[in-house]
Amino acid sequence: MIKLTGVVLDVLKPHQPGALEFANSIAQCREGLVVNLVVVEMDEKTHSLSIEITGPDIPLDNIESVINDMGGSVHSLDEVQVVNDNSD
Repeated sequence: MIKLTGVVLDVLKPHQPGALEFANSIAQCREGLVVNLVVVEMDEKTHSLSIEITGPDIPLDNIESVINDMGGSVHSLDEVQVVNDNSD
């Protein structure tokens, strides 16, 4: 089974919620996720973010839903890491 174990997302979000709340909400999607959020650019109403997520099996659809629910949008999937884990 192929599992997504690393991803870097280019995300646009409003100023609120803040970066810590945004990252915490993403991390709550699955136990074991590590979220590294960097504010790349800021303007009057939005932040451009680079979000690196690593973990044993990243639920990308759930993460995109959480981002959308917080008023953000995924602009691109900039990096991916997958593993072929045939142990299942």
